[in-house]
Amino acid sequence: MNALVLACGNDRVADSAALFTDSDSQVEVHAVPERPERPVLDPLLVGAEHVVVHGTDADLAAVALRLLRKELLETITVGYVPADPARSTVRALWDLPADPRRAAAVALRGDADPVPLVRDDAGGVLVGLGVLASVRGVVYCDDAVALRGRASRVEVTPDPDGGPGLAVRVVKVGLTGKRVHTFQCRAVQAGCLPVIPRSDGVDHPREAGRWTWYRHTADLRLTRGLL
Repeated sequence: MNALVLACGNDRVADSAALFTDSDSQVEVHAVPERPERPVLDPLLVGAEHVVVHGTDADLAAVALRLLRKELLETITVGYVPADPARSTVRALWDLPADPRRAAAVALRGDADPVPLVRDDAGGVLVGLGVLASVRGVVYCDDAVALRGRASRVEVTPDPDGGPGLAVRVVKVGLTGKRVHTFQCRAVQAGCLPVIPRSDGVDHPREAGRWTWYRHTADLRLTRGLL
């Protein structure tokens, strides 16, 4: 399979070349900035059918956002090789290999499986972990009240268990220890004292008193199946 490999970050292109140029697939390795944006990505995506991201969860989210904006989610498959497997929520969610060479093989030649792509109401996307820390307010998961009051954090990921789209954990830490309440929903909405939402390891540039994550109508076609 021909593949466009995006080495995200100026210090990653040599590692990407070593991982992918020895494969049986025809690949083009391009060095792009961390969290690449439209001016860099759009020319590279012309005519692409298979894209592999070598970088962080935030890099993968940036590429997924461009695919969403260009309405290419249903025509381009995406492989992912985490630069730091131990810190990648995406790798853990979708059981991607931790070994870089095995991950590269799956990213290039694995079967494409649709996985939920999560959007937010500020125009971004979430592919791994979203966090609202030190929350004081009300949080709804669809029509259910997930929180009324305080929580140490609210964690949101795409749902790996085939639910409606999102998996939500409300974490409360008090004198009696830690309590965690879990929910599955299509959308989570928070109205709270201003917090800084964090998506895939990146802080939102401004505080928000209202925040929503919700499942997009189209999934991300992630290569993760058997070779």
